[in-house]
Amino acid sequence: MKCYQCAKMGKDTDAIGICIVCGMGLCKDHLRREEIPVWDGDYPVRLKPDVEHILRIVCEPCHEALMENL
Repeated sequence: MKCYQCAKMGKDTDAIGICIVCGMGLCKDHLRREEIPVWDGDYPVRLKPDVEHILRIVCEPCHEALMENL
């Protein structure tokens, strides 16, 4: 699998992770691996603190969307 963000820029970079929200393949330069709020997948979006303190991989667009809904 290749990094989706790199492919959009015409690069051919292997993905090392997958966004847990949208499933986008990501290279090390385009992923965010951090503790993020938990979303149950329902709408409207209601985020809860991560009580397990797990580092999760998300893409930048999904990370921005999650942070907007804190």
